[in-house]
Amino acid sequence: MAQQATVPDTAREPEGALKVHKLTFWEAAMIIVGANIGSGILGLPYSARLAGWPLLLLWLVLAGVLVTISMLYVAETSLRTRENLQLPGLASKYVGELGSWLVFISVVANSVGCMIAYMAGSGRILNELLGVSPQVGALIFAVPAILVVWKGLKVTGVSEKIISFGMIALLVLIIGASFLADSFDVNNAFFVGWRYAVPVFNVALFCYIAQYAVPELARGLRHDPKHLAPAIVTGMGITFVLLSLVPLAVLGLTGPEEVTEVATIAWGNKLGTWARLIANIFALLAMLTSYWAVGGSMLTNIVDKFRFKSEWDIKTRLLVLALVCVPPFLLAFSGAVSFVDAIYLAGTFGGVIMSIIPVMMLRSARKNGDAQPTWTAGKLGHPAIQYTIIIIFCAAAVYAILSMFGVLPAGW
Repeated sequence: MAQQATVPDTAREPEGALKVHKLTFWEAAMIIVGANIGSGILGLPYSARLAGWPLLLLWLVLAGVLVTISMLYVAETSLRTRENLQLPGLASKYVGELGSWLVFISVVANSVGCMIAYMAGSGRILNELLGVSPQVGALIFAVPAILVVWKGLKVTGVSEKIISFGMIALLVLIIGASFLADSFDVNNAFFVGWRYAVPVFNVALFCYIAQYAVPELARGLRHDPKHLAPAIVTGMGITFVLLSLVPLAVLGLTGPEEVTEVATIAWGNKLGTWARLIANIFALLAMLTSYWAVGGSMLTNIVDKFRFKSEWDIKTRLLVLALVCVPPFLLAFSGAVSFVDAIYLAGTFGGVIMSIIPVMMLRSARKNGDAQPTWTAGKLGHPAIQYTIIIIFCAAAVYAILSMFGVLPAGW
């Protein structure tokens, strides 16, 4: 049988509705960090207060490795494809329309759930800092959030790089102050509650949500595809460090009995007003960078799924941007949904889809891809690793659903 002809990766020509905007290595890596580090990181200490930091660290390592490998599957699939496609387009090409719709629903569910939290959270923070109503605070937050999404991939990459480095600096400052505080005791964090081990794994697993950004990075690094995988690994590595240090700092500072649902309150109670101010500014920046990554990804996924002529057609972009930005704002303040439950269920559903579909896409792309990639996942694509990812993600989802109905213990 003749081997299918492929086009060298360096010779690929951009096609379709999604245009190429070049990213640098650090812009790409910081899109990953910005997508992952949102309001959820400030809830990790509370989530881990019954299981203990060592178990959380173990699960952050395991979940981080599994999600990173899944992201690398998407990266190789993107590099084997000439056309600029988002996840629904890739799934349609390599898996079929059912897979495409499942991925699209997963993207939308996760994106809307996250943006509800960002709108509601930013409104509360600006209410505390400026004294405005939560709705007005959310509108203030929405201006830079929506503007950068409107400007597109390149502006998102530059903004993510600048703000993410500033965000990390603030976090290093407050974590360092926590470690140096007289009340800090590492023994407050170093205990293990095995009964709550599985729920904490679910939390850790769904803290890594940047899989949807991988096709965007592939598009932005089309000119330099060899740096796609290193950018993903670097971004996920920085994410892991931040997700690990915040719970250690807060639990060590307060102990499991006094930890608050939102870490900014715990820091303010123990370190003083300045720490609460810094923590709130960090939280705003974290939600802003996540909004950029999640909102931009949702916008291009809608363009890709419904095969609009061009993402830069003004009428198309205005319509899609409204679909992306308006519903989360309305839902955040309507009282119609519990956004905590919405995010949990969306993450559960998305986790299952994003464990199975990337495996299927990779297998098909290796047989039917139309470009020769400069990089492949290699042995990370071994069937044993693929099945492990699927089994663990699906088991976590089953546990999450059963715990919501009280059949199995929740983690908090």
